[in-house]
Amino acid sequence: MKKLFIQTYGCQMNLADSEEMAAHLAARGFELTELLEEADLALVNTCTVRDHAEHRALSLLGRLRRWKREKSGRRIIFAGCAAQRLGEKLKKTFPYLDLISGAKDIDSFSTLLDKSGLFPSVPGAGNNAAQPGVSGYVTIMRGCDFACSYCIVPSVRGPVHCLPSADILKRAAQKAAEGYPEIVLLGQTVNAWREEGKTFADLLNEVSALPGVERVRFVSPHPAFITPEFLAAVEHNPKIARHIHLPVQSGSSKVLKEMKRGYTRELFLEKVDALKARGFAVSTDIIVGFPTETLQDFEETLSLVERAGFSAAYCFKYSPRAGTPAAQMKLWDEKTLEERLDILLNRVRGLAEAAYQRQVGKPVQILMETPDKGRTSDNFWAQTKKSYTIGTMVQSQAQSAQGTLLLTRD
Repeated sequence: MKKLFIQTYGCQMNLADSEEMAAHLAARGFELTELLEEADLALVNTCTVRDHAEHRALSLLGRLRRWKREKSGRRIIFAGCAAQRLGEKLKKTFPYLDLISGAKDIDSFSTLLDKSGLFPSVPGAGNNAAQPGVSGYVTIMRGCDFACSYCIVPSVRGPVHCLPSADILKRAAQKAAEGYPEIVLLGQTVNAWREEGKTFADLLNEVSALPGVERVRFVSPHPAFITPEFLAAVEHNPKIARHIHLPVQSGSSKVLKEMKRGYTRELFLEKVDALKARGFAVSTDIIVGFPTETLQDFEETLSLVERAGFSAAYCFKYSPRAGTPAAQMKLWDEKTLEERLDILLNRVRGLAEAAYQRQVGKPVQILMETPDKGRTSDNFWAQTKKSYTIGTMVQSQAQSAQGTLLLTRD
């Protein structure tokens, strides 16, 4: 059987897309390998949200030229968001590339394989892509209807397309039957999912009711869709994880308006307060050095971080993306960007450690991801004294915290 190596860059949606593409390739006689040197096919699934991620993927593609020459019959597929943005011009720089599959092509990936003539179906071949684990990823929607001035996602992923609930529930039930106790629902603005007569809150409750599902998570939500209905649904359903990753991007209402985020600092904090009142830990994304960000705007971001008390934050320097309105703005110098990022990271690190300290003495429900480590419902890493089977749900108590790790009683 032929071997498939996959390198995935970017978000959890890309991981889910890689899994889907692997399933189609399994039906064509490929089984997964973690070793590039033994592979017959290299699939590079890319991200283009930040320039660095795209450059890493292109760098790997450049190195694959030698890999392909070393063994006759090797193939390369370049997929995902960077493939969507760069398109067929990739073939000019990388003529040895066999197939380009953009992010918008994920639903027609099998057809692309067939049309290429390079990957015929193999009778009797099964899905060799499934791997044992804890979290089963299920995409529920694709695309984004927002037009944030710095973001290229709507261009490469397209407008919102919500998958039918019947298909989502079938996929989630399959994941649970395969042994994944945690289902993670995915979408660019995942809580914007809608179907006639059904909301995202309804979907959460339906997924959590499936046999074998112990916990449900979702990424990445948008603050605009943290509605009273959603809050009521999560408040009364203990299977919905008590953690939400809610990107804020800036603590300045002025900058948020220029980013076209669709909310103010005050409205975002209202959403955070409502979530925390229901026992949620809240993490976030923050962009440092947006072109219009003044020192006062940056200080407002620091104060919002303190006020919100995030359990974690992913902080990035602003990265201009060609084709977005913000790409035309004058950039801050690198020294300023580095200084602000360093200040913010230090502040966030202290808040994360404080959040772990606040868990000490509390009961915790840990889904084991290794024999002695797992994540609590509110997404804190915890280490147990005993060893457990991966995928086991363990009830214990946090005895102490070492940095960003809880140590439990059992």
